[in-house]
This record gives sequence, structure tokens and C-alpha cells, in this order.
Amino acid sequence: MGRAFEYRKARKMKRWGQMAKTFTRIGKDIVMAVKGGGPDPDTNGRLRAIIQNAKAANMPKENVDRAIKKASSKEQEDYKEIVYEAYAPHGIALVIETATDNHNRTVANVRSYLNKLGGSLGTQGMLDFMFDRKSVFRIPAEGVDPDELELELIDVGGDELEFDDEANQYIIYGEFTAFGSVQKFLEEKGFEIKQAEFERIPNDYKELTDEEVADVEKLIERIEEDDDVQMVYHNMK
Repeated sequence: MGRAFEYRKARKMKRWGQMAKTFTRIGKDIVMAVKGGGPDPDTNGRLRAIIQNAKAANMPKENVDRAIKKASSKEQEDYKEIVYEAYAPHGIALVIETATDNHNRTVANVRSYLNKLGGSLGTQGMLDFMFDRKSVFRIPAEGVDPDELELELIDVGGDELEFDDEANQYIIYGEFTAFGSVQKFLEEKGFEIKQAEFERIPNDYKELTDEEVADVEKLIERIEEDDDVQMVYHNMK
């Protein structure tokens, strides 16, 4: 155990960028959750998790309520989740998650960033073997018996438990399809879920020189600036 946690701590790129970008991302997540499961967080587990993420990101409650109300209206267009797979300079694999209402615009922008900064857009599914998609939960460490929790998590689809000493939290990893069952288990046991989301964890890593790392980071930062981009994953060590 520990592969996913070490990757998370070692990532050069920050998952949550500027506050405005973070709120935009959460707002899109809310729209997709409401369109998919309704506006009531009591019956929509995905929306409930996103509201927790918004709280962790210090997104004002009125912003969250407004986003839910807007997502419930017929005038609000739905966003489509589209994943692009690409290579950055020096053979680094990229998985780019987007939420867009205009696929043509998004793919044109992503292709442009890649072409200008030494990358190339690939075909869907070509990197499936390089990344594991996981359900990820963060809970406070106080009062947790990790050995007992780890055993119980096995029955609901959890497969890894790591301690984040910097945040004094436990990070729970589970299969992608186990998101609902792990969330239900944690809620029924009374654990406070600080954050709940999906991540793509690389199975292999590539080590680069400082100069090569700078090339890749420049491209990743440019891609992340795009409003349609929700997340970028890579296998750079």
C-alpha cells in the first residue's frame, strides 16, 4: 500500500487552482449531479459529496444554493463529461477531463495547447492501461481505528487506506464503481466526509530532468487554465 498516496503527494500540479477556477469547476459538477440525480442532496449521493467538496473549498453556501437552483431550471444547459488522452513532451501521458457544452470548442482548444507546447492528442482509450480510476474519500483522523476501518472497507469496495499527516486525515481509495457503497458506509458509521471525488492514479511513472519537468508543467498549466478543463492527470514522477 502507498502507491496512490505517494503519487498524490508528489504531484507537481495542484488539484485546486485559483478560487475562481475552483468555484467554476464545482459549479459544473453541481449541474451534472443535479441533471443526473435531482436537486435533493438527501437522495442524490453525488450531489451530497459535491456539496461537501464545496464546503472544503470555502465556497459560500449561497453560491452552492444558487448553483443547485440554476441547475434545476430548464434554461440551464447540461455539461458533457469528455475525456481526452494525450502525450506531453518527453513521453509523459496526460488524461484531460473536461465538462463542456461545446465539444468542438473544447477539442480545438486542447489540440491547440498540445500542438503549441510539444504535445500530441491521442485516441480515446489508448491510456486506459496506464491509469486506475479510483473513488477517493478524505475523513478526519480523530477517533479512527485504521486497522478496523481498513477491514470494514474491504466489504464495501475500499482497497487502500493511507494517513495524510499534514492534514491529519485518512485517505480512502476504492474501486471506481464503489463510490456509492463507500460513501453510504462512511455516512452510516458517522464519519465526517471532508472530500469525496474520483481520481486517476498512474500505474507507472516516468522520471525527467528538471528542464524536462518544466516543459511538461508549462503545458499542463496552460491546459488547466481553460474553463472547460476540470482536471489533468499525468504520470510524471
